[in-house]
Parts: sequence; C-alpha cells; structure tokens
Amino acid sequence: MTQEPTPDGARDAILGARTALGIEFGSTRIKACLVAVDDPSLVLAVGSHEWENEFADGRWTYSLESVWSGLQTAYADLVEDTERRHRVRPETFGAIGISAMMHGYLAFDGEGELLAPFRTWRNTTTGPAAAELTGLFGVNIPLRWSIAHLHQAVIDAEDHVSRVRFCTTLAGYVHWRLTGRKVLGVGDASGMFPIDAARKGYDTELAARYDDLAQRRVPKLVDLLPDVLLAGQHAGELTREGARLLDPTGALKQGIPLCPPEGDAGTGMVATNSVAPRTGNVSAGTSIFAMVVLERPPTAVHHELDLVATPAGDPVAMVHCNNGASELAAWAGLFHRFSALAGADLDADAVYEALFSEAIKGDPDAGGLLAYNYLAGEPITGLERGRPLVVRTPDSRLTLANFVRAQLYGVFGTLALGMRALAAEGVGLDRMFAHGGMFRTAGVAQRFLAGALDAPVSVAETASEGGAWGIAVLAAYLVADETDAYLCGYLRKRVFDGFGFETTHPHPDDVAGFASYLERYRAGLAVEQAAADAIPLKGAMALEGATP
Repeated sequence: MTQEPTPDGARDAILGARTALGIEFGSTRIKACLVAVDDPSLVLAVGSHEWENEFADGRWTYSLESVWSGLQTAYADLVEDTERRHRVRPETFGAIGISAMMHGYLAFDGEGELLAPFRTWRNTTTGPAAAELTGLFGVNIPLRWSIAHLHQAVIDAEDHVSRVRFCTTLAGYVHWRLTGRKVLGVGDASGMFPIDAARKGYDTELAARYDDLAQRRVPKLVDLLPDVLLAGQHAGELTREGARLLDPTGALKQGIPLCPPEGDAGTGMVATNSVAPRTGNVSAGTSIFAMVVLERPPTAVHHELDLVATPAGDPVAMVHCNNGASELAAWAGLFHRFSALAGADLDADAVYEALFSEAIKGDPDAGGLLAYNYLAGEPITGLERGRPLVVRTPDSRLTLANFVRAQLYGVFGTLALGMRALAAEGVGLDRMFAHGGMFRTAGVAQRFLAGALDAPVSVAETASEGGAWGIAVLAAYLVADETDAYLCGYLRKRVFDGFGFETTHPHPDDVAGFASYLERYRAGLAVEQAAADAIPLKGAMALEGATP
C-alpha cells in the first residue's frame, strides 16, 4: 500500500473533504474505512463493531436496531481513530459508500415499514421457490437470492405478501435510509434478480415471466426492486436525517454524495483488483466464495454457479459456499484456551500462526484425515443441514500437522467442487486473488488454496481489510477526476499501480495431495448426510440447518 502521508497532509485531506468513507456490514463485524480520494490505496483510519445474527421464529436475522446501533458504533470508532492518528475529527467527507452481505430479504410496505424480520443469506428454507424459479428462468436461482425469498413467501401465502411494495438488500436498506433513494449497485442487484448483461439492468423478460407466475399476488416485480446503478454513478446525498442516523452527535454534515450501495462480493472484487475478464478472487470468512469474471456466459445451467455481476456490470460466475472459516476458528479457539491453561499466554494471532505453520509439515493429503466445516446446510453438495465432522480411518496418520491441514483443506473443499464446474465450461483464469482474515498468516492458507485450485493465488496487503476498503475505493471513484474511465482502468492506474502482491504458485505435491483429499471428501458426504439425519439440534435451532 502507499506510504502514509505526513500528518499535515492527512489533516489537509480530511479537513478538505478529499476523503472517501466506506462502511461494510459483514456477518460478524461492521467495518469502516477512510481513504484519501487522491490516493485510495492509502487507509487513513478504520473503525469496527462486532455483531451476531439472531435465530428468531426459525430464521436467521439481524434486528434493524442492531443495524443502526452497530453502524453508529463503527462510525464513532473510526472518528476516534481519525483523531488519534491525525488530531482532527472529521465533519464531512468527499463521498460515502455502503456495502453489506448480499442476498436475503427485506420487505417493506407503502409506508416504509418492515413487514417481516430481515431474512439473511444463511436461511435455507427457500428450496421449493429456488427450484421452481430455476426451471422457469433457465438460470440458476440459489436459495439465498432475494427473489427466492420473495417467491417462497408467495408459495407459503405469508400474510405480509399482499402488502409488499419494496424489496431490497441490507446495503440497499441502509443506503435508502441515509439518502432517501431506493437504488442498488448492479453487483448487489445481481443477487436479487438475474441481470441482463447487455442492458446492465434486471432481465425484463424474466421479470415478466415472474409476473405471470405470481398472478398479481405481489405488484409488478420491477416496481418492487431498487433501481440499478453502475460504479461511478451518483446515488444520492446524505440527508439531514441520514447524517443523524450515522452520527447521533450531530457533528456530521449533510449533503455528502454516496456511490451505489454494493454487496460484499463486489467490494471483494474491487479490493483484489479482479474486475476484468479472466480474473477472480476468493473471499474467506463465515462463508467462502469465489468470483470469476467471464468472457462469455456458461453453456449450461450449473447449480454450483451463480451468474452475478461486477460493480461495473460485467458478468461473473460465483461459487458461493455457506460454510467458510467458522469451524476452523472454533478449533483455533480451543487451542487458544489450551495455550492459556499451559501457561503459554499466546494471543489469537499467535495461535493461528503456530497452527498454520505446523500444517505445512503435514502430509500432502492430510494423512488420510477428513474435516467437514458444515455448521450450516450446503446447497452445492445438496445438504440441507450441517454437522461439523472430523473423520479418519484406522490407518490414517493423526498428527497435529495433518489435523490442521485437514481443517484448512476443509475450508476449501466445497469451493473446489464448485470450481470444477467452471473448469468443465473451459473458463480461462489468468490470476486468482484471495482476501480474508485466514490469509493474514503469510503463505499457508494461500499455498493450500493454490493447490486446491491448481492456479496461482495472490494476496495483497489489504487481505484482512477486504470489503470495507473496497467500498471506500468505490466511493473515491465516484468523486475522482477520472470517473469517465472504466472501473478496471481506474483501479489499475489509480489504486493498484505499484501495489505489492505476494503470489504463490501451486506446488505439484499440494495439487496431487488435495485431489486425493477431495476424492475422499466427496465420498464422505454420505457420512455428513447421515450425521445430519441421526444427530438432531437442540431446542429451537432444530428448525433450521443454518449456522449459529
């Protein structure tokens, strides 16, 4: 990343509103990131707030109260960090951007009142709707897409359906309340309803098919969805009410322009400079997904692949897995506790570094061990419910190195199965970037991912910052002098020029070892299914197969 400017230079940028603020709602953290408009690779300050989803009435949700209290806390933390670093408290910015977890269902009536609790991407109760819509459209409609949630509510004849007048995503909702505008970036919109790649907007032919299917049980679909905008287009200004929502102290001024709100997949593409064809990225967190920018659409429907879009509207194949690094984090927590009991006094990062470094010493195939990270159901492998498992045969080699390698392989297992569908389509890939906290330990997870994908994997200095920085960059793009330049050119010249990437090429032993692991992994899915059938969850959680 670019070297930090002198304190006076940073103060001048902040006081002169030559800054861009990005805020992203992740599944476990709300993160804020402030960058300089003139050099978006420069992070001036950060803030964050931890939050957790709730399980209510059989569905995973976040309350709207927690959305706003979390946003205000993360923003206040960023303001405090700005003052610590630069001796000034910002009162305005050059631009603001909002990003959040994609998909899900937020439905409102004509008065703007929420009709049902927010249904997040984790909910897997939309199987009948997704199957019917996939058949109707000839396009894969995953369980988590907004249209699947809406149509499932229609199928189930939920009471609120007749009163729905507006549907949006979490990012779209927050943006709406801050600006008064019902809009969405094309990347996030592509997780609500299929996008026409030529028009860079909703596929109106498919929308008309849905209107015929719904038979007026809901209003015309295009009237329910947010308007679609591309990166660099003006998406409204912060209103007086919006400024108070973001900063209850009243210090923040109204009138700040906002870029189109985007999903975490789009901001991940920006954060890794993978918005051009034949580039891709892997984002690893609570979920894990890969995005590959396409030169042409697939020739067939693949249930493993979502067809979405970059923030500029170019077509992307997305392999989304419900289960990412949460189970790995649980095991790291166990070892963290053991280190404390043993008097080693290691912090969490040191525990990860020790475990990951040990994994390098393991057998290429993890010694015959298998690890399933399935806290939730996993649509790619056809499992409605998840049970985390470690499975081995009597002749396997149970060592700490093999155990940790198996856990790391397990994070990438379902992703690798989905990527095989892209390979079968002959999709070309020149480079793959990775970001997320598990890539902070230099070289280890990156090396295993390269072996899993049999492709070079690059990690940048922003690997652990991810989407909050990505949406800050999109906000900077809105007010940059070169907004007429195409997004990929802007990123290449203004953001990533001279940027440092560490690239790992696949090692033949890792490629062969992971292939052996994946063969056992695929065969062992029957064991995972049997565990889900045989071992019920406790209490109310038994109603749903999503992760706690």
